[in-house]
Amino acid sequence: MSEFEVVIGLEVHVQLATSSKIFCSCPVEPEAPPNTNICPICCGYPGTLPVLNKKALELAIRIALALNCKINKKIYFERKNYFYPDLPKNYQISQYRLPLAEEGFLPLENKKIRIRRVHLEEDAGKLIHKENYSLVDFNRCGIPLLEIVSYPDINSPQEAFQYLNELKRVIQYIEASSCDMEKGTLRCDANISLRKKGEKELGTKVELKNMNTFKGVKEALEYEVERQKRILQESKKVVQETRLWDEKKRKTFVMRKKEEAHDYRYFPEPDLVDFVISEEMIEREKEFIGELPYLRRERFKKSYSLSEKEIEILISQKRLADFFEESLKFFPQEKKIANWIIGPFLELVYRLEKGFDEVKISPENFAKIVEYFSQGKLNNLGAKKVLSLALTTDEDIDKIIEKEGLGQVSQEEELIKFIDEVIEENPKPVSDYKQGKKTALQFLIGQVMRKTRGKANPKIVSSLLERRLE
Repeated sequence: MSEFEVVIGLEVHVQLATSSKIFCSCPVEPEAPPNTNICPICCGYPGTLPVLNKKALELAIRIALALNCKINKKIYFERKNYFYPDLPKNYQISQYRLPLAEEGFLPLENKKIRIRRVHLEEDAGKLIHKENYSLVDFNRCGIPLLEIVSYPDINSPQEAFQYLNELKRVIQYIEASSCDMEKGTLRCDANISLRKKGEKELGTKVELKNMNTFKGVKEALEYEVERQKRILQESKKVVQETRLWDEKKRKTFVMRKKEEAHDYRYFPEPDLVDFVISEEMIEREKEFIGELPYLRRERFKKSYSLSEKEIEILISQKRLADFFEESLKFFPQEKKIANWIIGPFLELVYRLEKGFDEVKISPENFAKIVEYFSQGKLNNLGAKKVLSLALTTDEDIDKIIEKEGLGQVSQEEELIKFIDEVIEENPKPVSDYKQGKKTALQFLIGQVMRKTRGKANPKIVSSLLERRLE
């Protein structure tokens, strides 16, 4: 057992789902050509005046409430001063002394991770590094961000991974952000330190940046745990600094010595007034929250006979969990509905270019496919084909079955005719079966299936064949 305790705090930046930027009317379009969605305000031209985006404030309040935070009724913005090539103003409008919200928590399975603060700010631009030069795209300047800062309550890289997944799920459930790390709508920095077990004082923290996936965050933290452990075991001191994660080399390296808050010379933003958060606004945003994923998880455990893995997949997306429960209203067999959603349904969804956004099949029609399969009216291949044809059209299931000729042949009189033909045409396999070679039966079943063009119910065919041969 290690003599050290790992202490981790996470700073998560979430891009809010607004159509325009936080202090100007420039559109938020991730795929736009570089430097096309910019204006004098987000580029920091002298004499320009920012105006707060009301939608950004509303979404920020919604997230803060979902994270059980206390909303500060009066807030103001400050300038965070620093120079970087992708920051044309040489300062960032942010919040420091009086953030939007404080003192919340996010429940995990066995503990609560406390949230220190939640605050609004504008994003910087984006640097694109080439071999011998760098390019800058200012389109991202001024996109509304919400920074969510946890207390150092996380005690392992795996726990950090769980926290990030749960946080992402919560924000997606309330439709405040897409939280797509690949597109940069969710980014994460981590602070990590080690201390001897039993000690209360925190060790020297190191900030980690440049982690582009949750798996990357976990791996960077695992590397840093081992690096700091080696330093402490050699009775050396860990240096407070910012380090970057190198995905290819699977290691961290020094970026810069860590700045303190006073290095940024925060002062109140002179071009923005103080803002008052009304009780009406808070109540209005509460209505958008609904049942959060960790509450839904507990309800699913109590209500349905499903494995933990099945529940995790179903609640991973709000629309998926909704689809599951709506389907149950038409065919109340949770295990069968869950199996078909987790299997064939998601397999087809993942092949679609826009994923779930292209799905049009209603829960009622989906449930009908599962019911027909369960009743033997459709075999496995037939049910999957019907599902693939109805997934993006929601065409009537019975019409698809009739048009495609996919209904199963399950009437005994019909099947006996095919079985007798197969027995007559295949004397050797029949003889082999009668001599005890059970594999011959599978061959004969396959011949019946071929004659019925896959429409026969294999279980009924097997039973009838055995009776006929005996």
